Amino acid sequence: MTPEIIQVLGDELYTALRNRSVVEPLTNRHPDLSIEDAYGIQQRMISRRLQNGERVVGKKIGVTSQAVMDMLGVYQPDFGYMLDGMIVSDGDSIAMSSLIQPKAEGEIAFVLKRDLMGPGVTNADVLRATDFVMPCFEIVDSRIRDWKIQIQDTVADNASCGMFVLGSTATNPRKLDLTTCGMVLEKNGRVIATGAGAAALGSPINSVAWLANTLGRLGIGLKAGEVILSGALAAMFPAQAGDRFRVTLGGIGSCSVGFH
Repeated sequence: MTPEIIQVLGDELYTALRNRSVVEPLTNRHPDLSIEDAYGIQQRMISRRLQNGERVVGKKIGVTSQAVMDMLGVYQPDFGYMLDGMIVSDGDSIAMSSLIQPKAEGEIAFVLKRDLMGPGVTNADVLRATDFVMPCFEIVDSRIRDWKIQIQDTVADNASCGMFVLGSTATNPRKLDLTTCGMVLEKNGRVIATGAGAAALGSPINSVAWLANTLGRLGIGLKAGEVILSGALAAMFPAQAGDRFRVTLGGIGSCSVGFH
């Protein structure tokens, strides 16, 4: 794929983001689209957002749980960038007009106190570099019509990032077993899913190590102070106006978000 086409598609996704509109799947129009091309499109889309005054505050691992893989028909992880324009405060309500086709998923967020640069990052390195973990909602959203995505589509679309919500509690991950840490996800006061840390590539720590090593091969590091979203611990659930979600993580805490 030529640099010119990569730029055009990145600009198309940026425009869709700004206009709250959808585009036809990129893979339908460009069957030869590779994952490497898709990350190039993602970089173009992110560069447009940075030019518009946003800044990178973290990174995310996507498609880590079997439930999400099965739902989307995507069977390998991906990554995207978290920007300051995506931050939502715990307990706040998000206007549906600011999103396109949102879904909520419960996660564990890592906040780093030192840089992590792969390849060669181990789980022990991840724990040493982590300041604390927090309960988190990722509000995923897709600029691709009807979520008809292949791995290349979601990668190009910044791993289907929408917004994210961090809880108000910070916990030392070295005092927890993040693999067996249980999650309860509620929608409008009713439990709709349960999960555990093991759902994210066997452990959220594995997810962060995967991300550090994958990015490291591209010359990109995880930086001190960044928020790293480690992946969904259960299926993601569509959100509509009037909905309120709460995620509770054993030993970590809870956070909530509404939609209007």
